[in-house]
Amino acid sequence: MWGFIIIAVISVSAAGLLYISFRTAGIEFIKKACGGRKLVSVPLCAVLYALLTAALAFVWDIFNALICMLHLYVFWLISELAAFVIRKIRKTSPSRVWECVSAFVLCASYLTYGWFAAHNVRQTEYAFTSQKVAESLRIVQFSDSHIGATFDAEGFKEHIETINSLQPDCVVITGDFVDDGTTREQMLASCDALAALKTTYGVFLVWGNHDRGYYKESRRGWSYSELRGRLVENGVTVLEDECVCVGGSYCIAGRRDRSDRSRKSAWALMQEAETDRYVIMLDHQPNDFDPEAASGADLVLCGHTHGGQFIPILHVGEWIGENDLRYGHEKRGDTDFIVSSGISNWEFKFKTGCFSEIVVIDITPE
Repeated sequence: MWGFIIIAVISVSAAGLLYISFRTAGIEFIKKACGGRKLVSVPLCAVLYALLTAALAFVWDIFNALICMLHLYVFWLISELAAFVIRKIRKTSPSRVWECVSAFVLCASYLTYGWFAAHNVRQTEYAFTSQKVAESLRIVQFSDSHIGATFDAEGFKEHIETINSLQPDCVVITGDFVDDGTTREQMLASCDALAALKTTYGVFLVWGNHDRGYYKESRRGWSYSELRGRLVENGVTVLEDECVCVGGSYCIAGRRDRSDRSRKSAWALMQEAETDRYVIMLDHQPNDFDPEAASGADLVLCGHTHGGQFIPILHVGEWIGENDLRYGHEKRGDTDFIVSSGISNWEFKFKTGCFSEIVVIDITPE
């Protein structure tokens, strides 16, 4: 799958580079400067765009540089389509300079919005009632912090202050707390920041696919066991197919990530829960909804999708069967499901599908 994605991105990037190089080479003053020779103007433009890509990669990284360039290709096509429509309606032909400038302006404006959406964390609220509970519970959920992506440990401390201001009874972290690119220093500092959380019943975490990671420990500079130990030292309860009772009416059931082949089924995990209580199931990846609904869980909290990340690919995960829900709330049978867009991002500095968020859930007696 990843091999196919990488080949597709490289192919589209190369095709897009050639496309905008040919279109730019058609601008009148560039044609004149190159003596009308495409063998000169097209390679020259390609080199200039390659240098732009390299500059963006230097400022951020190659992932974000490619995202910027791919968006530029799309907006250039849109600008060219708009120019075509104008030609048909007004019988005049906008200059190539207009197409070029409008493509850059649209791309810059759109990605500025994407930067804002990724880096400015909103609060999303949900409220549920149940006959199972005798007392109310406020849960604050955050997911996919991917420490180092859009904020470091210092930035994370600011989010901790925000969470404390919400006066949570418990905090749940639904996976991908760290990333493969998180440094050891940032990992330790972020774990330590969790000790400042003020709750009634504690902080609970389940692993995501990036917590265990895809890199070797030697490359990451720290180990999974070191991460787990540091979390526990700072008062975090790590749930790996385990259930804990909270208050007099609630149970939190934390699942291992889907990437862990040893994880129990939702039904098997629920055999360990006190089902006369309101059961809150934590599962990083939202792709096991029907079994989780059949298991009897009352509320399932997930992350992983980043809200679809970018508008053109919002629902791809659902279309290919990787995710049961991209974002938001869905009810199946007697079970409510919430998928968070995450408090941050994986690798990318932009999020155009939705905003980053902290989720606040209030459960009250019916």
